[in-house]
Amino acid sequence: VQLQASGGGLVQAGGSLTLSCVISGDTASIRVFGWYRQAPGKQREFVSSITRGSTTSYGDAVRGRFYITRHVASNTIYLSMTKLKSEDAAVYYCNAVTPDATYWGQGTLVTVSS
Repeated sequence: VQLQASGGGLVQAGGSLTLSCVISGDTASIRVFGWYRQAPGKQREFVSSITRGSTTSYGDAVRGRFYITRHVASNTIYLSMTKLKSEDAAVYYCNAVTPDATYWGQGTLVTVSS
C-alpha cells in the first residue's frame, strides 16, 4: 500500500484548505483510513479517520471544523479543513490500516498565518 498526500500550503487563520491522499496498491485490505498531524516539537496527533464502512472519527481539537471523506472510485481520501487556527499548523500525514500493518504517506505541510 502506498499513499501520496497533497494539498498543503499557506492559509490565513479562519480560512479553509482541503488535503488529498491518493492510495494505491492492495487497497482492498485497508480497514481504516486516517489523517494525523505533527507540529514542530510535538508528538504526532490523531486528526480524523474513516472506516471502510464510512464511520468517521475526529480528534477533539478539530471536531466540528474538519471533515474527512473518501472517494472510493479514485482511492482518495480528503480532509476538508475549515476555520483554521494557528495551532492547526503542522505536517499532515495520511495513513491506511490493514489487518497486518499501518502505512503512512510522506506528509504535506500546512502553514496558518495570523
